[in-house]
Parts: sequence; C-alpha cells; structure tokens
Amino acid sequence: MNKKFSLCAIASILMLSGCTWVKTTPEGEKVRVLDATEVATCKELGAATVSLVDKVAGIERDPQKVRKELELLARNSAARMGGDTVVPASDISDGQQRFTVYQCVGVDQ
Repeated sequence: MNKKFSLCAIASILMLSGCTWVKTTPEGEKVRVLDATEVATCKELGAATVSLVDKVAGIERDPQKVRKELELLARNSAARMGGDTVVPASDISDGQQRFTVYQCVGVDQ
C-alpha cells in the first residue's frame, strides 16, 4: 500500500510541475516581450521584478514553463504601470526575474 501511495504521490508532483499556473490579464495580453535592441525609441517607465515557485516538492519545474510564466507576470505588471512592452533585464534566479517596462506605442519617434 505504501509503495502504491508513493508512486501516486510522485506522479502527481510530476504532473503539477508541468502545469501553467499563471494567467494573463486582458490588459497584460496587449503587452509585448521584446529584446533590448528593439526598444531604442520607447519611453522607459520603470522595472518589475516578478517571481514564482520554480520547484514543487523539491523537483524543478520545466525551465521553459517557468520562463514563460515569468513573462506573463511581467506583462501583467507592465499593464498596471501603463506600459505596453517588457524586456528581460536579468537572468532567472530562484524563480525570480527583473524586467524593464516601456511605453512604445504612441511615443514620438
């Protein structure tokens, strides 16, 4: 019985580690993720540091899913700041990443 329970628990943890837990707000859906070379004519509004759980029960989540969810969180944060674009400003470390927030649409060129 204990072996069966352990296998079920491990399977559940592995399935959860692949789930996407972050949802984009309607405003966040309008925010783009660009490279630093693409925002030269944009107005910098500030920075957003976002974080999430990158390990479940000691098991690391898929790095691509973590990266994507951090981008979603940054997009949501940028929308709250009045921004329409984010650029990663740091590498991912312990489920945390910093983004620079920009306003690009409507900025005089």
